[in-house]
Amino acid sequence: MERFVIVTNKSKDKDLAMTMYIKSFLEERGKTCVIADKNENNSFYHEGREFLSSIPEDAECVIVLGGDGTMLQAARSAAYHDIPLIGVNMGTMGYLAEVEKSGVDEALSRILSGDYDTQERMMLFGSVGEKSDYALNDIVITRNSSMQMNIVNFDIYVNDLFLCNYHADGIIISTPTGSTGYNMSAGGPIVEPSANLILITPICPHTLNSRSMVLPENTKIRIVIKEGRDNRNQEVVAFFDGSGKIEMSTGDSICIEKSAKITKIIKLNRVSFLEVLGKKFDK
Repeated sequence: MERFVIVTNKSKDKDLAMTMYIKSFLEERGKTCVIADKNENNSFYHEGREFLSSIPEDAECVIVLGGDGTMLQAARSAAYHDIPLIGVNMGTMGYLAEVEKSGVDEALSRILSGDYDTQERMMLFGSVGEKSDYALNDIVITRNSSMQMNIVNFDIYVNDLFLCNYHADGIIISTPTGSTGYNMSAGGPIVEPSANLILITPICPHTLNSRSMVLPENTKIRIVIKEGRDNRNQEVVAFFDGSGKIEMSTGDSICIEKSAKITKIIKLNRVSFLEVLGKKFDK
């Protein structure tokens, strides 16, 4: 690898000490390294989709400084250009950002020598009319305002066949990577991240039909926003990995399926997902 880009969560690396250290480390070894910046609107748009930052198309590796949240945001840009990424954990232990600050030198040296593996993680693609976006973790559909007290009424179709109706605070459509995120907090199943499956989990369901569903990767899901209580118009929003969003209302529908894009994550450790999971459960 010759061309690197760094995406930094500036709240985690406030003085940019680690950012500049990594940049100098790579440049001293003859590599090109740039720091990706947000634009004046704190976002980057490409073909109508909002991304974290303007990652150069010719970059060969994205180094993310922050935590899993920053990794998720950067993944939406990196996947669009098919660039692998690796995370340096600047906060609490996460699932995606595996490199600790104390191990940066070793990690960079191994990347430069080609001593690493690359994991491919499936992503989701969601569209509402002309608007669309990608997600590595999940697409969450929920009330548009925390002040909106009414539950949301959804109809769910799978491969164009009516599946069920949910009355809930929202619904999570998750990848295996996202199964340990909001999906897990809502009572959904934990899935090995390299699997290719789609998970549907309601958020605080108000019916007895409260089970999560695990569906094959080729499933096409359509969620229709129905009228609320007393035939009220419902205002909801679909969040893509917690950052990109598409607003919807009664009568709108969102179509979700496996994306043609994938996220490539550079892996240095041989520790299995189950070992990481076990350590977290012990905390």
